[in-house]
Amino acid sequence: MIDMKQLIAEATEWRRNFHQHPELGFVEHKTSKKVAELLQEFGLEVHTDIAVTGVVGVLKNGDGPTIGLRADMDALPMQELGDSDYKSQHQGCMHGCGHDGHTAMLLGAARYLSATKNFKGTVYFIFQPAEEMLGGGKKMIEDGLFKRFPMDAIYGLHNWPGLPAGHVAVNDGAMMASLDSFEITVKGVGCHAAMPHLGVDPIVAASELVLKLQTIVSRHVSPLESAVVSVTMFNSGEAMNVIPELASLKGTVRCLNREVRSQVEKLMTDYVASYNSLSDLEVKLNYEKGYPVTVNTPENAAIVHEVAGNLLDEEEVHYNIPPSMASEDFACMLEECPGAYFWLGVDEGESVPLHNPHYDFNDKVIGGAIEFWCALVADQLPVT
Repeated sequence: MIDMKQLIAEATEWRRNFHQHPELGFVEHKTSKKVAELLQEFGLEVHTDIAVTGVVGVLKNGDGPTIGLRADMDALPMQELGDSDYKSQHQGCMHGCGHDGHTAMLLGAARYLSATKNFKGTVYFIFQPAEEMLGGGKKMIEDGLFKRFPMDAIYGLHNWPGLPAGHVAVNDGAMMASLDSFEITVKGVGCHAAMPHLGVDPIVAASELVLKLQTIVSRHVSPLESAVVSVTMFNSGEAMNVIPELASLKGTVRCLNREVRSQVEKLMTDYVASYNSLSDLEVKLNYEKGYPVTVNTPENAAIVHEVAGNLLDEEEVHYNIPPSMASEDFACMLEECPGAYFWLGVDEGESVPLHNPHYDFNDKVIGGAIEFWCALVADQLPVT
C-alpha cells in the first residue's frame, strides 16, 4: 500500500522544483520531460509532443469507462518578488498562477492510482501547455486529443485564492467568462495643433468611442447578465503640438453567456460602422475571439459536488457560487467533451491573488487534491 505521507512529500518536492524552474507556454520542455519521466516511472503509457509540449499519461485497468483529468503546466512572463528557498531562477518568469501545484497534484494522483488500481477502466492524465492566453487546450484538441484518447468525461481544477484552503467550489453552468480581444484604429487627418480645423482629429473620435463602448454593457446588455468591456490601451500622437493621423484602442470583452458574447461583438461592429458613415474618419475594428465561456455540464458538476461532499464537511463545499470574469482555456475542452471545472481553495490568513508577483501555491492543499482526484476516479470508474 502506498504511503500517503511520503507521496505528499514527494509531490511537494516536485511542485517546488517546477516553481524554481518555470517555463512559458509552448516552451515547457524541461517541465514536460520531467512529467513524462515520472509518469513512465509510475508505469503509465506516455504520449508526448501533443501541442508541442503537452503530455498524456494513460492508465488502463481492464475494460470500463474512461475519464480525463487535466492540469496546466505553463508559467507567466513576470518577475517573482517572493523570497522562498525555491524562488524562480528564471528572470522575468514565474509560476504566479499555481500551475506548478496543478501539475504536482495530478502527478501525485497518477502515482497513487497506478499503485492501487482501485478502479475499472481508463484514466487519461492530461498535462496541458500554454493555458495563459496562448490556447494550449485548443491546440491539444487540434492535435487529436479526444480522437486519440476518447473519454466519457473530462475534469480540471484551479487553485483559488478567496476560498479557504481545501474548500471546493463548482457550478452547474458557467464557472469562468469568455475572453475576446479587440483593436480599433481611427484614421483622421493630421495637422498643426493650433489649426485643428484643417485636420480631422482621431483622438477626439477615439475618446468618444471609449465612452460609447461603455454603454454596451450599461444600456444594451440585460442587468441580469454579466459582461465586461474594458479599453486597456489608448495610443496616439508623437508630439504635443501635432494632431496625429492615427489613434488606436485595444481591450478585452468578457461574458458569461454565449448569446451575450455575440450581442457585444455585433454592437461593437455597429458602433464602428456608424463612425465610418457619419464622419470623415476611417475606423476599423479587429475583433479576435479567444477562449469561450467555461460552462460545466450539469451532470458532471453534480458529480464533483457529490464527491467533494463525501470528503469534506458541508460548509467546505460551495455549489453554484458567483462565477469569475477571468477566463480559462479548459473551456475549449468542455466544448468538445462533457465535464466540469472546479476551484480548490488555498487561503490561510491573508489572501494573495493569482498573477501577483508574490503569489506562491499553498502546498498544504496537495494531499487533499490528490485524495479528491482519486475519489473522483473511484466514483466514476468503480470496481464491480
